[in-house]
Amino acid sequence: MRWASHLSTDDAIETCVERSTEAVRKQMGGEEVHLTLIFVASQFKDQYEEVQKLIRNKMDPGWFIGCSGGGIIGGGKEVEQQAAFSITCANMPGVEIQSIYSDTMSLPNQDTAPGIWREWLGIDAEKQPKFIFLADPFSFRGEEFLSGVDFAYPKSRKVGGLASGANMQGGNVLYLDDKTYHNGLIGLALSGNIAMDTIVAQGCRPIGKPVKVTKCENTLLTELDGQPPLEVLQKVYEGLNENDRQLVQTSLFLGIEMDPLKDNPQQGDFLIRNIMGADQANGGIAIGSILREGQLVQFHLRDKIMSAEDLKLMLDRYRSGGNSKDASGALLFSCLGRGQYLYGKPNHDSDMFRDQLGDIPLGGFFCNGEIGPVGNTTFLHGYTSSFGIFREAR
Repeated sequence: MRWASHLSTDDAIETCVERSTEAVRKQMGGEEVHLTLIFVASQFKDQYEEVQKLIRNKMDPGWFIGCSGGGIIGGGKEVEQQAAFSITCANMPGVEIQSIYSDTMSLPNQDTAPGIWREWLGIDAEKQPKFIFLADPFSFRGEEFLSGVDFAYPKSRKVGGLASGANMQGGNVLYLDDKTYHNGLIGLALSGNIAMDTIVAQGCRPIGKPVKVTKCENTLLTELDGQPPLEVLQKVYEGLNENDRQLVQTSLFLGIEMDPLKDNPQQGDFLIRNIMGADQANGGIAIGSILREGQLVQFHLRDKIMSAEDLKLMLDRYRSGGNSKDASGALLFSCLGRGQYLYGKPNHDSDMFRDQLGDIPLGGFFCNGEIGPVGNTTFLHGYTSSFGIFREAR
């Protein structure tokens, strides 16, 4: 297995494609390209429909997938708010690739059997496929789709992101082989001699201790360890330093533990969700996720320091597992709210990825929402960096 990636920042899409295809061909060393992923900055929106033809005039891309982005990642570099194009290619002997398209408006019923979902997608679960999904944020029924795919393919990892760069439906672009879409979802299922490891860095640090949900109603949290949630939060607040107390006012989140079998959940084991509001009368808190009684939850804070520390922790944890030495290539789906907006400098996440794991070819884009697992469940995230890291299965 061999991967290559390159990013170009010329003002002309023709020049970007020419430079990047030439660069990845050299990196591939004559190996056949089985898969090509491209990400195109919104500054090239008037040329979206030309990109596939320009690439095919320069190389045989094999299977082809990509989308528009408000920021582009390629060759281990990040570019935001300017014209950019990236291409990432892979030679993957022994890997079967299948493509997926759905407008997601006609999903199977949520209560239907897993086999109906598998038939609808046309992907065999016995092959234990690894999924890459790209979708339009204005027409993608994210939670319903991901819940159904998890139900049908519980052993499969899924990563991806929502296209960005446009502020209205129809303004983004999705590329799948020779077709161009402006709504719905596209994807690839990879099976055979391939493994995909995932890292999901949500950029938060826990405060206080994990507590149990003892009473809730859908998204309304009304009791933690037998106490009103606002009382629990007040006790946590009193134990914080002044800087963290300031962050509570602007950057407070709730983490929901996703693996009930873990006796001692750690940072990264929690699904981070927004706190939508509070009821001062009864001490309840509204959360941006459906809750269940018995779940462990923990309050979290986010800023650029915590976000950097969280990513380093996730990368260190992955490296210590030993798989990084076999990695051939990687994709990064990062939030538009990260990058220079958060850190004040470019290439933060991609530089840290290289520093921790080595010079692995890395492509991707800045998303309107990031897809990746927490525990064994796949979610649509915000403010997150979601990595898919690819290696041979044997």
